[in-house]
Amino acid sequence: MKMTLMGHFRELKRRVVWSLLFFCSAFVAGLYMAPVLQDFIVRPLIGVLPDPAMIYTGIADAFALQFSMAGLFAMLVSIPFVLWHAWAYVSPGLKNGEKKIAVPILILSPMLFISGAAFAYFILFPIIFKFFVEIGGPDISMLPNAVDYLSFSIGMLKAFGFAFQFPLILVLLNRSGLASRKQILSAARYIIVGVFVISAILTPPDIISQIALAAPLIVLFGLSFLFMI
Repeated sequence: MKMTLMGHFRELKRRVVWSLLFFCSAFVAGLYMAPVLQDFIVRPLIGVLPDPAMIYTGIADAFALQFSMAGLFAMLVSIPFVLWHAWAYVSPGLKNGEKKIAVPILILSPMLFISGAAFAYFILFPIIFKFFVEIGGPDISMLPNAVDYLSFSIGMLKAFGFAFQFPLILVLLNRSGLASRKQILSAARYIIVGVFVISAILTPPDIISQIALAAPLIVLFGLSFLFMI
């Protein structure tokens, strides 16, 4: 059944409202989950500190961090709900071939984001935090600011999550006919250089974390050819 233009607007408004209500509900729940989430995020740094403690320097920092953690929790919980509504809205207008491309993207995109964030948390964080703690020498102790650390770590988790979308973008370009497998392969050297440039931008200014991001992206780049036509 075809919908009028106003019908499409009403349908879009309804799904946006439901998504916002879900996000607000998840945010309220996140206020209760904030201490658990905060403890989870600080664990990689606390684990390598000789004196496992962090500080606040602002009067309202602890309060602001609870809201930040609640927002992060709400975003993570809401992504599947929002993607489902987005799919439900656009799928009636897609052709069968377009649906065959869209469905794997909706499934793989969150999985790749989680994989990138997990890679940063479980593999990269212990390495770079140990490096940062030890580089000052035995006579200098690190007493990190909780706000600075959480801002840095959450930014890194997001950066790695989005960076891991890279192979999916290449496959999408290929499947949509915008770039052939041969064209992407011929541009491989430039893509690899671009990967290292992006890694240098997204990570702290040390070679270890830059290589730690570039290496899996290059591996994913190679694996993406298995799904190209």
